[in-house]
Amino acid sequence: QLQLVESGGGLVQPGGSLRLSCAASGFTLDDYVIGWFRQVPGKEREGVLCISTHGGTANYADSVKGRFTASRDNAKNTAYLQMASLKPEDTAVYYCAARQNYYCSRTPAEYDYWGQGTQVTVSS
Repeated sequence: QLQLVESGGGLVQPGGSLRLSCAASGFTLDDYVIGWFRQVPGKEREGVLCISTHGGTANYADSVKGRFTASRDNAKNTAYLQMASLKPEDTAVYYCAARQNYYCSRTPAEYDYWGQGTQVTVSS
């Protein structure tokens, strides 16, 4: 079964940090771009960051620049989203997604596989 399994979400205070993990099973991530998205109730899913097959990143949300970092470890078949200096407005369900393509995309419909989503809540 081909799937992405996310972990690492939770409740954190403003200014804190979290690292989300996205582990692939049933396929290898080497040939896949990994996108990170987030969604709050009543709003569309928003592209946050993307990391290409070669480790280059694209930032799709100005609000996370300098605070969020995407990385990948192909040997572990896992991608990561490191989040620092978290703010209450970062509260959302975060999703990872895999796209079998050389190029990153901010469009959710262009991704082939999705993680189950993990809740991140930033609150004091």
